[in-house]
Amino acid sequence: MPIKTLHITNHYHPSSGGIRTFYLALLEAANVHQREVRLVVPGAENSIEDVGAYGKIYTIAAPPCPVFDPRYHLLLPHLYLPPYPSALGRILREEQPDLVEVCDKYALSFLPSVLRRGWLGCPPPAVLVGLSCERMDDNVSAYINSSRPGRKFAQWYVKRLYAPRFDCHISNSDYTAGELRNGLQSRPEIDVYVRPMGVHCDGFTPSKRKTSLRESLLRKISVLAAPPATRRLILYVGRLSPEKNLEILPAMMESLAGDSAEYHLLLAGDGPRAGWLREMADRRTPGRIHLLGHVADRNDLADLYANCDALVHPNAREPFGITPLEAMASGLPVVAPRAGGVLSYADDTNAWLVKPTGEDFAAGVRTVFADAAAKAAKVERAMQTAAKFDWPRVAAGFFELYDELHARSEKAQAVTAAESDASAVYPTAHL
Repeated sequence: MPIKTLHITNHYHPSSGGIRTFYLALLEAANVHQREVRLVVPGAENSIEDVGAYGKIYTIAAPPCPVFDPRYHLLLPHLYLPPYPSALGRILREEQPDLVEVCDKYALSFLPSVLRRGWLGCPPPAVLVGLSCERMDDNVSAYINSSRPGRKFAQWYVKRLYAPRFDCHISNSDYTAGELRNGLQSRPEIDVYVRPMGVHCDGFTPSKRKTSLRESLLRKISVLAAPPATRRLILYVGRLSPEKNLEILPAMMESLAGDSAEYHLLLAGDGPRAGWLREMADRRTPGRIHLLGHVADRNDLADLYANCDALVHPNAREPFGITPLEAMASGLPVVAPRAGGVLSYADDTNAWLVKPTGEDFAAGVRTVFADAAAKAAKVERAMQTAAKFDWPRVAAGFFELYDELHARSEKAQAVTAAESDASAVYPTAHL
């Protein structure tokens, strides 16, 4: 019988990005594989949502995050530490999962210790897994302090307060795993596994490129005057937040403004930097940068990818990058930094990799359109790459790893119990 897994994260709200996409894909796959998967997330109020016959999402009422992004809510320690009444404790007592996975390095960092001590009134799960979908040093650099003391603090925190609390860790890329491996050099018994994120290849496809959809998109951004042959629609998809290196985009568009081709940048996303981007657009390249807001529907997003001309992904500290994979599956050329987790799948054969500056991104965009044959070859290779990361295959890989971790834990516990019994029957003589 498959094990039951329970997953807890603070990186989740109705319009959030990659982590929400991952867990929804995992719940979808749970029903295919007929195994119980539970997801616990914070929100404005308590609720329970069934996802098919085997999946369930528990939402726990929690306060909004005032600093990172007020659209997110946070399961803070007072919501799971005794002596406060704990909705999380009730869920764990009712579900009795075999494996608990925590995706949060901050507010939930104490939870593994709480579970091991039985403070929530339930036996600890066989396995406690930390899921890392970002690096703490990058977050500290983007939101708090990019200096050496900030990096040192992040290293100390991961080494002393976060990484050792779990039985093992799963990271979405070698880039993300590097921070954990550095922090666990003195704890070789705590393994770090790498499992990538994925893409819905059945939904993101170049077959969605249609003249009517492209014309509708052009009307939406009030662009119809330029001859079609010289019009270029450049797309960004993601949160509009400090860690995304968005400063590159206005600089890129300013560099492209003098070209004979007419470039337009479409921003599909929302976040705390939306106001700043709108101001930069109006000041530096009026009429060339268009904020579309968050695109919630997957089909609408797939239509958007397929009917633009290139994707720009400026984040040099990207932990993995689901967005570039979705673009690749859609037949959209990808311009990205030669750095970070995107290098898990992006290289010079399937993407346009450049330095993370406005000028270099502008040059990369120009190169996309400079050679039609080279572009077609890279796009074809990119679609082949994306197919290797189809969500059903990726989710199955996670399930296999969860089962392996649980089986290994059960075996280790059985050996420990046998040794304990042997010691009781044949106590060591004291000379």
